[in-house]
Amino acid sequence: MTTFDDRERAFETKFARDEEMAFRVTARRNKLLGQWAAGLMKLTPEETDAYAKAVVQAEFEEAGDEDVVRKLLGDLTAAGTDVDEAAVRKALEEQAIEARRQLLESQ
Repeated sequence: MTTFDDRERAFETKFARDEEMAFRVTARRNKLLGQWAAGLMKLTPEETDAYAKAVVQAEFEEAGDEDVVRKLLGDLTAAGTDVDEAAVRKALEEQAIEARRQLLESQ
């Protein structure tokens, strides 16, 4: 029984660690996306920080990435930039890779 309990505990710990890492990657990705979009909208450094935080908060509106894509696309369109949904989704993928790289390097 002890071996089984140890294995179960190890799997639970790994699952919790993986879920935490996924959350951190998503939050970092959204921050990087906010900074990317702020650069396109030519925001000041202070506005960029605030906007990046707003993009991170947008993730909590609904499950999945659609709320973040919708926010970015709406804001970029309102700012008069020439960015379409495909460009936003491409940036989302690129920033996810960068976020994972940054988090792995920091460990």
